[in-house]
Order: sequence, then C-alpha cells, then structure tokens
Amino acid sequence: MGNLAASKKKSFALIQIGAFLEYFDLYLYVHMAVLLNDIFFPKTDPYTAGLIAAFTFSSTYILRPIGALVFGYLGDNYGRKSTIIVTTSLMAFCSFVIASLPSYEKIGLTASVVMILCRMLQGFSSIGEFIGALTYVAESTKAPQSYFYTSLVAFFTGLGSTFALLVGSVFLLIDSQEGWRTAFYFGAAIAVIGSVARTQLRETPEFLQEKNNVNQSRSN
Repeated sequence: MGNLAASKKKSFALIQIGAFLEYFDLYLYVHMAVLLNDIFFPKTDPYTAGLIAAFTFSSTYILRPIGALVFGYLGDNYGRKSTIIVTTSLMAFCSFVIASLPSYEKIGLTASVVMILCRMLQGFSSIGEFIGALTYVAESTKAPQSYFYTSLVAFFTGLGSTFALLVGSVFLLIDSQEGWRTAFYFGAAIAVIGSVARTQLRETPEFLQEKNNVNQSRSN
C-alpha cells in the first residue's frame, strides 16, 4: 500500500478486516456443524440426520442469488459504504442469535427453524459483503493497482474462514459443552466492532460522481 494516500490505506484496511470478520462468522458453523446439528435438530436415523445436516449446510447458499440482487440495488442507490455496513451488521445479528438460541430439547422445532433461517441470512449477507467490498476497492483505485487490492478481498475472506476453525477449536477445548456459544458471541462482538469502524469510510468517488450526474439529469 506504499503508493496509496493515508486515507485510502485506512479505508482498505477497514474493508479487508470487515471481509475477514464476515467470513469468520459465516464459517464458524461449518467447522462446528457436527456438534451443532446434534444440538439443534431432532435425533433420528442416520440417513435423515445426514439429510438434515446437508440441508443446513446448503441453506447458506439458497438466498445468495437474491442477496446479490438486493445488495447490488442498495449499493447502486444508497452507496457502497452503506451496503457493507449493513452486511456486517446482519452477520453480527445472526451470530448473536445462534449463540443465544436454546437447544432442540428445550424449544423443539423452533430451534431448527431459527437455525436454518440464520444460516440463510448469513449466506444472504456474505455475498453482499464480498461483492460490496470488491466494488468499493475497485472504484477507489485505478488499474493496475486495483487488480492487487481487489484480490486481497478474496484472500481475507479465505483467511477469515480458516481463522474460524482455529478460534472454534480453541473455545471447544476450553469448554467442550458451551464453548461453541462463546465462539459465536466472540464472532458477533468483533463483527459489531467492524461495522462501527466502517462508519468512518468515505463513499467511493465513482459512486458520488454517478449520483451527482443522476441528480443533475433529474433537475434538468
């Protein structure tokens, strides 16, 4: 980042950290799926249990196409900055709900339904984060610099998913029964911090210019 202004260095750092946190939260469940499926879904025969586990995992991807459309619309009409703040906040909310959710033994199928909905919303949020972060970086730099900095978004999302495995394992070693809840509370807390930090971002010059052009055309 040696050739970037200090303000852009700070913005890009916030973008990459946010992408890292988003995918950290998204993959916490994946790394703990065997344990969490046993807690939040009915205990049944191995075949049905396998189907439930597969559906819970794949439910993350059901709303991703819709998420791309929704956050694309929000980004084009309300700004790139607003979009990535919303995605981080939504991921934090889902992680908090998962961490606080009572088990299947306590509330029955409600636990299963809420868990699946949270996973769907996490997938919905994650695609908006990824596309929003890529767009923000691409519009804030010029080629060939943009090639490198946009590639960092993919790098940090992958790093976040890997770090989720490490953190999840540590918390489960500390407390094999409830350590997963602590891991999700931790994920929710750092996502909130990331969301608040992103309020310091400046809107991309390209979006501001396009917004100005639209306003001028409407006034004429």
